Amino acid sequence: MEIDLALIADAATVDGAGKLNILGVFDHISAREFPARHERMVLVLRFAAGMDEAGTHAVTIAVRDPDDAEVARMDGEIKLAPGRPDARIRVPQIVHLDGFVFPKAGIYSIQVSINDETLTSLALRISEAARMAQA
Repeated sequence: MEIDLALIADAATVDGAGKLNILGVFDHISAREFPARHERMVLVLRFAAGMDEAGTHAVTIAVRDPDDAEVARMDGEIKLAPGRPDARIRVPQIVHLDGFVFPKAGIYSIQVSINDETLTSLALRISEAARMAQA
């Protein structure tokens, strides 16, 4: 199994036909103060697997801070139904991280593991916004 698409965005949906719609892809957030709360954010993933990988798989998403300490963790599972014998199974997933709080500035990583194997890691840079002088 693999993850053939992984990104962070403002919003995403999957329509009835399985088409993924993504709005506002980003990898950097500027904050005026810390801890910083980001109101709207989604992790967009697309899992791809062969026919022999149909079934239930453990999924872990871990957010690590700039010091590599885990600040959030989500454990779940994904169930892959068999597809056509001549094609790969592709399953889009949207994970809402609305209201996520970043304790400090730096580079955070979002690691996605399947069956205890890390398949992808996204870097998200959180920086302090430049302050404008007040007159």
